[in-house]
Amino acid sequence: MLFNIRAICVALTAIFASLSFVKAFPIEKRASTFIAPAPRWVVYSDDWLTPPASSTLAGINVFILSFYTHSGAQDQAQNWEEMAATQRASILADYHANGISLMVSAFGSTDSPTTSGVDPNAFAVTLANWVKQYGLDGVDVDYEDFTAINSGTGSAETWLITFTKALRAQLPAGQYILTHAPVAPWFTSSTSLYPHGAYRAVDTGAGSSIDWYNLQFYNQGSDYTTCTTLLTTSNSDFPGSSIFEINAFGVPLSKLVIGKPATTADATTGYMDLGTLAGCLGQAKAKGWNAGAMFWQYPHITSAMMQSVRAQSFPYGGGSAPPPTTTTSSTTTTKSTTTTSSTKSSTPTSPAGGKCSGIAAWQSGVAYTGGSEVTYK
Repeated sequence: MLFNIRAICVALTAIFASLSFVKAFPIEKRASTFIAPAPRWVVYSDDWLTPPASSTLAGINVFILSFYTHSGAQDQAQNWEEMAATQRASILADYHANGISLMVSAFGSTDSPTTSGVDPNAFAVTLANWVKQYGLDGVDVDYEDFTAINSGTGSAETWLITFTKALRAQLPAGQYILTHAPVAPWFTSSTSLYPHGAYRAVDTGAGSSIDWYNLQFYNQGSDYTTCTTLLTTSNSDFPGSSIFEINAFGVPLSKLVIGKPATTADATTGYMDLGTLAGCLGQAKAKGWNAGAMFWQYPHITSAMMQSVRAQSFPYGGGSAPPPTTTTSSTTTTKSTTTTSSTKSSTPTSPAGGKCSGIAAWQSGVAYTGGSEVTYK
């Protein structure tokens, strides 16, 4: 009888141990994630469409679905959520086999999580669980709560630091990608604009949890429209917010991805023709930069366009880039005193028609007519 009791105890111990194992490791094994190496060539997709085959994305290695808001999945994120699991698995397998990471973008211009009182810790868990459930490689934090960050109270900075750390705890480094997509002026050195530091404070408080920044160098009037203001010396509106000035603050060059609109229709200002931008990237590479470029939005940005932008820095398929040019482009935009819709204020603009501004959440079963443009903040 004693032997039988011991045997039963051993058996029960084994059963409980196996149950604990099952709880820690779900029976349904998810596919491995893929983390694209630097340089990163990033595109966002907000239109309601199936992510394209990797064969049409040559030269692109990060594809981001927009958006997951504090209300749940919207636009392309909702589209991904509603796909059959087999279709999602097929797309992920194709992307990973061809060196492409697939991520989701959180928030966007229509979501103001700090102002709305969203709990950063709880939402980090919700978002991370969604990413894991739907097999994505990581999260891009497109925080555009201008009300909070312009308040000067530090509420935005505190919220972002808390959220980023909590999200990274749920999505471990080396297993998942975690990026941020701030408007470039939020990295300004001006404490009169942002007494609590804006994204300089975020980087100080949580930068070690962030893999890289998809910097939005557009929708800010004539700022960031020449190689000089983009790379080395930003305009006086937002001093210290060019690539190498942000680097001088302490952010590694490998984390500073240069973001631009794909076409003039994708932003109010800040567009640079591909040849000029390619030259800027060539200059940046010559100075040690290797982060890559980001575009809003696919399908306006094509594989051929991305390869053109890379040509003078990191040519697609390898090979040597031509020597960078330091000649100022004839397309340089100068500051005008004329008041227009894109005239700068003392804070970065969040123009009507930001990343998703004015566009309602897409709904299955609803036919959408042409003409509604989703623009990027």
